[in-house]
Amino acid sequence: MAAASAVQAAGRRSRQLFDIFVAEIPWTVSSKELKEYFSQFGSVQRCQLPFDRDTGFHKRYCWIKFSTPEEAQNVLQKDSHILEGSKLTLKQQIHRRSNQRKNPSE
Repeated sequence: MAAASAVQAAGRRSRQLFDIFVAEIPWTVSSKELKEYFSQFGSVQRCQLPFDRDTGFHKRYCWIKFSTPEEAQNVLQKDSHILEGSKLTLKQQIHRRSNQRKNPSE
């Protein structure tokens, strides 16, 4: 159990290094397709699309990491992003170092 919670904590820390959080991804869209789509805005370093172990389907959200902050801004400047007829929801990630913790009063 302790090992599993350590892995989950490491996953949460690594996600803070991503630039964009993307939600409302259609079930039929793959990680490769997401990388191809977002590469029009800049160089995509990584696309993390988590899967549900029970269903085998992805969880309809992902994190995208670009080479530069300017490339991430290019994505956010576009009004809407539509893949396979579905409008994606994008949110900019706040970068924090892993040693910085949220204040409990926040």
